[in-house]
Amino acid sequence: MDITNLAPICLFTYNRLAETKQTLETLQRNFLAPQSDLYVFSDGWKNEKAKEEVLSVRAFLKTITGFKNIYIIESKTNRGLANSIISGVNLIFKNYETVIVLEDDLITSPNFLNYMNQALYHYRSTDKIQSISGYSVAINSEGSNYIFNRTFPWGWATWKHYWHENIFDPNSIKKIITANPTFLKGFRKKCGDDVSKMLLDSLSERNNSWYIKWVFNHYLNKNFALFPRISKVTNIGYNGTGTHCNAINTYQDNFIVDTNIDFAFLPFDSLVIETDVLEYFSVSHKIKHRIKLLLTGEGRRALFEEIREKINGK
Repeated sequence: MDITNLAPICLFTYNRLAETKQTLETLQRNFLAPQSDLYVFSDGWKNEKAKEEVLSVRAFLKTITGFKNIYIIESKTNRGLANSIISGVNLIFKNYETVIVLEDDLITSPNFLNYMNQALYHYRSTDKIQSISGYSVAINSEGSNYIFNRTFPWGWATWKHYWHENIFDPNSIKKIITANPTFLKGFRKKCGDDVSKMLLDSLSERNNSWYIKWVFNHYLNKNFALFPRISKVTNIGYNGTGTHCNAINTYQDNFIVDTNIDFAFLPFDSLVIETDVLEYFSVSHKIKHRIKLLLTGEGRRALFEEIREKINGK
């Protein structure tokens, strides 16, 4: 494919310097990094403690090299992850037709950008694939790729024509689910046990998730996300320092440092819908995985952090 049309990388950061460094170090080692534009969005601080941490991250961001062009956008206020991602992607789509989105706690394989750009190019005219995921849970899937009804937020990409403000408008979503009382049942059946509550919590402002509305839009459009069988991304954010990843990670991936840059993409009609992914979103899986983790010191520490955060009301 023409490297002049590579998708820009959109990276969202806040106050985690160590994780941000690891994210950028692995991203710099991507084969296509020198040909890619990088946009880094630095959210503003919530309080004085966060201010010092955010300023440390911003000082590091000014030292970044290894990309075609680097743009750092610093927010003067704390917008939160949801508003940062929505407004950041909106900004990118003023000048580009595609985007690759990362957060500050994701390790990528050197061929992550190759996979994402090639998939964006290959499925650019396929109206049933709405997003590309660089992350994949560990399942026994044949072939190089599969599709699923639910997208994932850990390293993803999409096209401009799929992204619009109405996706995140709570009133529009409320009208849809009010008009069809069985809609949420179908949503849960196709996309996982946790989606209905997550969506309703978002609509009632108990959470501020952009992601669940993006998932809901995939389901509403009867569209899919494309996934690699071998994950190109792994999450390092479940260490008690994150705002949104402060619980126990119940997802397992088969991430490896993969150097392959030739990917075989099947026509949409030949892609397999991997319903085994649903197991990761089931209540039984999360309970079993938490019990297993409790047998390790790391798991006990993670559970302690989760309980502490809930007690503190975070």
